Amino acid sequence: MLLPMVTGRKMTRGSLDFEFALFGVVLLVVMCIGKSETWEIGGRISSNVSEVSWEEAAVSYPPGALMVGLSLVKGAAEIGAVCLDGTLPGYHLSRGWGSGANNWLIQLEGGGWCNDLRTCVYRKTTRRGSSRYMEREIVFSGILSNKRSENPDFYNWNRVKLRYCDGASFAGDMEGENEVPKLYFRGQRIWRAAMADLLVEGMKNAQQALLSGCSAGGLASIIHCDDFRDLMPRSSKVKCLSDAGFFLDVMDVSGVHSLRSIYNGVVTMQGVAKNLPRACTSRMDPAQCFFPQHLLQDIKTPLFILNAGYDSWQILSSLVPTAADPQGHWHFCRLNPANCSASQLQVLQGFRMDMLNELRVLAGSRVGGMFINSCFAHCQSERQDTWFAPDSPRLKKTIAESVGDWYFDRSPSKEIDCAYPCDQTCHNLIFKSK
Repeated sequence: MLLPMVTGRKMTRGSLDFEFALFGVVLLVVMCIGKSETWEIGGRISSNVSEVSWEEAAVSYPPGALMVGLSLVKGAAEIGAVCLDGTLPGYHLSRGWGSGANNWLIQLEGGGWCNDLRTCVYRKTTRRGSSRYMEREIVFSGILSNKRSENPDFYNWNRVKLRYCDGASFAGDMEGENEVPKLYFRGQRIWRAAMADLLVEGMKNAQQALLSGCSAGGLASIIHCDDFRDLMPRSSKVKCLSDAGFFLDVMDVSGVHSLRSIYNGVVTMQGVAKNLPRACTSRMDPAQCFFPQHLLQDIKTPLFILNAGYDSWQILSSLVPTAADPQGHWHFCRLNPANCSASQLQVLQGFRMDMLNELRVLAGSRVGGMFINSCFAHCQSERQDTWFAPDSPRLKKTIAESVGDWYFDRSPSKEIDCAYPCDQTCHNLIFKSK
């Protein structure tokens, strides 16, 4: 039996606020550096590959951690903007002050997708599908921190974390004859209702705004980027940041497009197609337009892509899912790159090159930015140790500095790391079985 546990640098609820789809395997997650503290986590697993939810059983907070309470979205019920189980969606808002009083940062929560009846029914019994199970307060760290020493450019902005409870990256909307009984696919409405609520809360006066998101929320920040720009005053400076949201349409090691199959289910079941950019859906299958690589060329708003070149989620869930390796040849490699053979490393290097090739559009953009480090990681903006700390990952500068320089036009920020294993600043996620 495999028991879930996290060891390593001091981690908070915010630090663990992402999900790994591990195809029915509970793993020990070990940070590759540091041995300061240990937390037990309870792993709750569905039988479908696309949905695994990690819930914390014990949590430790650093002294002085900012705890921010949950607010339900006002006006959501009137337009049917509800979570999978019909409960109202929510967000956490920490007010800005001083020079940041009229600046807004919106962080879209991630956490995988549900792509069929079984996974969506399961999901609605978790915080990823119901506000009934959401934490009443969470830690704001990394890009959400209110301390200048931890978040030098955005610490005094109005900072919002919009909770994720629809399972389709805030993009689904299914109602009527195709609707599934007792399941509500209303992610697009949740997006609209939350933005309307926040505009009333003061965002309508935003002088500067940044839409960001992690994982499935990072995908959502790409999908909704131009819409977010349109909601803001014309005079506002508006940009978007996607952290670990650049999911690739690649074949797994058995020659199957595993993630494409999942996305087909999400887009079809949840009525996503009509909410995807028409510039994309007019030229290819809507499910393909759920992949960011097909959206980049049409996004008008300045966009920054933050992604690990060897994204842990994608390696475990898209490139080498357990279903694609029935003989277990990849078992130890997929958990720790140090265990990979030369031929397996070649496959991982090929994945990184596929990512860089798909990012060529952004590399040639005058207003775009990127930070692609050669780490085995997933979601680096919300964790303090990877966002901005003395030993954070860096490519000449930290992630926080790169994003800040890009947002404020202080200098170009298009950082691409050398290939693994050259980067010694990585905070790699290493998985171990017990």
